[in-house]
Order: sequence, then structure tokens, then C-alpha cells
Amino acid sequence: MAKKSSIEKNNRRARLVIQHAAKRARLKAVANDKSVPIEERFLATVNLAKMPRNGARIRVRNRCELTGRPRGVYRKFKISRIALRDLGSTGLIPGVVKSSW
Repeated sequence: MAKKSSIEKNNRRARLVIQHAAKRARLKAVANDKSVPIEERFLATVNLAKMPRNGARIRVRNRCELTGRPRGVYRKFKISRIALRDLGSTGLIPGVVKSSW
């Protein structure tokens, strides 16, 4: 089980990403548009740098929904490989069967 503070920090980041997504997308579009004058592009870059870093989508970590484990997480199920194995073995995930031979 991961530390509660790490899980909560990641949840805060995810909320910030949703909150700042529209403004960040607008500023990035202006900063990358070559047809816009260089002064406006520079101003957009400066405003983008002033925004909180945790508002960037790249800073959100994929974590297991059950345990909070940060590594070995399957995106399709949003759970870690260990939790997937346990739930698959007990038959709690439809269509997933642990193979044995």
C-alpha cells in the first residue's frame, strides 16, 4: 500500500490538470503558432511558465486504484499487476482467467 500523502498529492495534481487544461491549451496553441507575431508568442510562453507546474498533464502518475502502487499499472484496468493477479485468480474480473499448467 502506498503512502496516503503520495496518493493524495497525485489526486491534487489530477484536479489541477482538469482546472487548468483549457487555459494551458490556448497558451500552447498561441506559443506554437508560427503565424502569430513573435511578441505574442513570447508573451504566451511567459504566461505558460507562470502557471503551476502541477497543472501539466505529464505530472500525473498512473497509480493503482486499489493499492496506490505507482509501478506496473495496467491502463485498461487501472490496477497494478499484483492486484490484477489476485482479482483474476479469484474470478472478480470478467473475462480474465489466470493460466496454470
